[in-house]
Amino acid sequence: MTKALRRSAGATWTLVAALRTAGPALAGLMPLAFCAVLLLVALPWLPEAVRPLRALADAERRRAGRLLGREIPSPYRRLEGSSLRQGVTLVRSPVLWRDVGWMAAHGLLGFVAAVLAVSLWPAIPFSASLPLWWWAAPEGSQSAFVTLDSWPKALTLPFLQVALDGFLLLWLVPRLAHWQARLSELLLRPTRRTSLTERVEVLTETRAEALEAHGAELRRIERDLHDGTQAQLVAAALRLGLADRRFDADPAASRALFLEAREGVEEALTQLRTVIRGIYPPILSDRGLAGALRALAAGHQIPVEMDVAEGRVPAAVEAAAYFVVAEALTNIAKHSGAGHAWVTVGRHGPVLRLVVRDDGKGGADPGRGSGLAGIRRRVAALDGSTRIDSPDGQGTTLEVDLPCGS
Repeated sequence: MTKALRRSAGATWTLVAALRTAGPALAGLMPLAFCAVLLLVALPWLPEAVRPLRALADAERRRAGRLLGREIPSPYRRLEGSSLRQGVTLVRSPVLWRDVGWMAAHGLLGFVAAVLAVSLWPAIPFSASLPLWWWAAPEGSQSAFVTLDSWPKALTLPFLQVALDGFLLLWLVPRLAHWQARLSELLLRPTRRTSLTERVEVLTETRAEALEAHGAELRRIERDLHDGTQAQLVAAALRLGLADRRFDADPAASRALFLEAREGVEEALTQLRTVIRGIYPPILSDRGLAGALRALAAGHQIPVEMDVAEGRVPAAVEAAAYFVVAEALTNIAKHSGAGHAWVTVGRHGPVLRLVVRDDGKGGADPGRGSGLAGIRRRVAALDGSTRIDSPDGQGTTLEVDLPCGS
């Protein structure tokens, strides 16, 4: 019992001693809770509040990029969800806090650097002219932090000041401008972690789109085979069975059934060739991408002007490029009301770039139809990019970049 009482007394003293930190913690709990509530209330407005900051940072990226001779990429990603969810995403994002840090550093250091650079220009002629009128200056005037009270000082110190100002102007100011741009690049460019995270998210999304596109392609092939080729072959088999039964009794009717069965087999072969072309057009193997696209344009119902560079690229890239152009031309014929289309295909380093333009009514929206969405998924499966520019009344331009190796 005594031992238990001692243990309880010691624990009581420990708890009382903890009041030294518990008291201040309790006192700070209220302002902390107030700040948390204030932050929670302000979160839905945070996405709109950071728009001016991001616009300012983008302007600085362009300015610093021009000075450094290289582009500074933007680390911003599109915000999704409700305003509250977007606010939470922003608070958790290190990009926002790097922007805030840049704003503080650039605001203070940039102001000081600009004032120093501007003040050096008039300081040089001012100091150089001091020997001419130092005697008329108020008593106690200084040059280079030394009071000018004699001709020897007036004939030496101002020129030392001119030399110092000239050195700062010619050596320090250009470096300040470069250091300022480097600081902006350091704070405003995507970090390695941010780039890797974004890359992982993009790859996850593109792989999901690739699986979706692959599944849709398999379903299309299965549907074409089931509804077309298989149905034709089943019908041909039935006709052949009927013809076999009637052959002895009615040879003429049996021959007609044989002919119908042959026509059905020929139609099935035609549909089967269509399915095969949908998987990988044989014309790509025979003529290459340039020849296949020219043949595709020749069979189109509106004039298509082709500018396709010769040369081969990987088969998967050729197939994707062929289907992109085929789908784009089909969309133009169905929806754009265009009278002319242009297709440009060429290598730009490790990228195969396709541009499909028309002079139609524009207003194409990838979210309203499956054609452009299918193009985007097929291109994303190869880690490519798709850009669509379709202002109302000014036609549509589809630009696709497909990586094809160096």
